[in-house]
Amino acid sequence: MTFEIGILLALACAIATQLGFLYKHKGANVAPAVDIRHPLRTVKDLFSSKWFAIGMAVATGAWFFHVAALAFAPLSVVQAVLSTGVVILAVMAERIFGFEVGARQWVGVAMTALGLLLLVMTLPAQSGAHSAYSLAGMLSFEGGMLAIGALLISGPRIGAPDHHHGIMLGAAAGVLFGVSDVAIKALTGLDGPLAILVSPWLAVAVLASIVAFYASARGLQDGEAVPVIAATSTAANVSCILGGIIVFGDPMPRDTVGIAVQAFAFVLVVVAALVTPPPMRAAEAHAQPV
Repeated sequence: MTFEIGILLALACAIATQLGFLYKHKGANVAPAVDIRHPLRTVKDLFSSKWFAIGMAVATGAWFFHVAALAFAPLSVVQAVLSTGVVILAVMAERIFGFEVGARQWVGVAMTALGLLLLVMTLPAQSGAHSAYSLAGMLSFEGGMLAIGALLISGPRIGAPDHHHGIMLGAAAGVLFGVSDVAIKALTGLDGPLAILVSPWLAVAVLASIVAFYASARGLQDGEAVPVIAATSTAANVSCILGGIIVFGDPMPRDTVGIAVQAFAFVLVVVAALVTPPPMRAAEAHAQPV
């Protein structure tokens, strides 16, 4: 039953994660702009908003669900279940939080959901929660993802349009959350608390999470809720599924059709990000006093 428990925990994590993001978006937009040059003041400003604090509390609960799920099921399976969060996000944003989800945004969400669904369908059946990994694979994957995250964060400085910065920061946060999740998965295979405390992957997980926190908060201030949160969730899901395959050796499709469908799924996710309209200033569109 451990595999099934892992799936249920991942589903609970998917719901709580999107709910936490929506609360954080509401709170971040009544707080002063995130300024990485003053990290402690920024944290104080963000947590002074009760909605952001509630969102962080919900997100912390989701994190515990996620870690528990990783202990019961393979990384790529956990992330495949978490991919349902993209659809959950759009429904909750419109029905519960009253956000306007435009037609093009629904198209983007639908394409993302279809891409992730195809990705899930082509993942071979697995059992067990193996956490053995290749050191070379881990170093190259984590290093590559950190470089991609840094590139997305510095988007406007390298010529990317300013109005896309919210989505780019959301995607950067997702990639960095993926870096942290892959490191946490490696930690679940260690023997005892002492081995975890002295592991370099604990430092990687903590550092990536801290940078992702600031990137996510600023992205929620600079962009609309649905595109930014969807970018974060999708980037985290895709990077973790890739991490499961590259680092932990989770199986890939053995036939040409399966590989072609997976490639098409990744293309769909990328195109969905491109067709989603540029965000308005979320603080102007949705901010309400706390």
